[in-house]
Amino acid sequence: MKKAQSRREFLRVSAAGAVGALFLSQNSCRSGGKPAKKTVLADPKSFGIGLQLYTIRDAMAIDVPGSLKKVSDIGYKYLELAGYADGKFYEYEPAEFKKIVNDLGMEIISSHTQVEAEGITLENATKMAEDHARLGVKYCVQPWVVEEARTTIASYQKMVADWNKVGQIMKENGIQFGYHNHNFEFANVEGKIPFFDVFMVELDKDLVTMELDMFWTTKAGYNPVDIIKRYPGRFQLYHMKDMFTHEEPFFTTDGVTDFAPVGAGVIDFKEILAVKDIAGMKYMIVEQDSTKDGLPFDAIQTSITNLTTRILV
Repeated sequence: MKKAQSRREFLRVSAAGAVGALFLSQNSCRSGGKPAKKTVLADPKSFGIGLQLYTIRDAMAIDVPGSLKKVSDIGYKYLELAGYADGKFYEYEPAEFKKIVNDLGMEIISSHTQVEAEGITLENATKMAEDHARLGVKYCVQPWVVEEARTTIASYQKMVADWNKVGQIMKENGIQFGYHNHNFEFANVEGKIPFFDVFMVELDKDLVTMELDMFWTTKAGYNPVDIIKRYPGRFQLYHMKDMFTHEEPFFTTDGVTDFAPVGAGVIDFKEILAVKDIAGMKYMIVEQDSTKDGLPFDAIQTSITNLTTRILV
């Protein structure tokens, strides 16, 4: 995202072949009759990498099938959506959208849902759960906290209590509810840090998993590995997002543009993936909120290339 406001506005409007380098040996004949090794590149989909479609939101707004085909051709296996509104996904009925994705050899694993000024209510949570159950997703993820809900510890506590209720509704529909963090959850509010003192304490870990965003967690001054080790089993989803530079910790998303393709920045993803079993991670999802050159498909190509040739091998 170019700034936090664009994310919020997008969510309101939406209402919620890079190739791998797994080398296989095959024998072939050289001119001298001696066997030689021939390298065959594995299908990058075999690495099971997901993409958050917010990364290519402008393209999705113009051409859904064509954009999804590009994502599949690059090698992504799983999708996390960011285009739910009025019971539809990117303006398609659930069954229709699911068929487009499946026919391209991909699966929908998760969906970021809408955010309203008053937050998620139980009524719209039930509607979201039913719509997403028709799509067959495994996760529904709350991706944002409106500014007015970040003002006091009590406001955070009320929100978290409501999310536990939402999580129960999702569970009854076969879906795991989740929360995706930014950096503002790590700001000091009335002498407490909401991420540690509210989210990780008061969220029911069986009803709400955490989607740990590596970029925003690092921007807040924390090492994701330390948080994972502190709260084992709480992070079923990794948001794989890199940054170009180290900075002093800060707690606003306004004006941030330091997003990098995975492996092109300064975050140590090998270290983070080394503790994936401690985290309870089930899926890794690439996201890049914005690019410096305005070429998101090039960025997601770079991310999957780096993952499959340097990070995951």
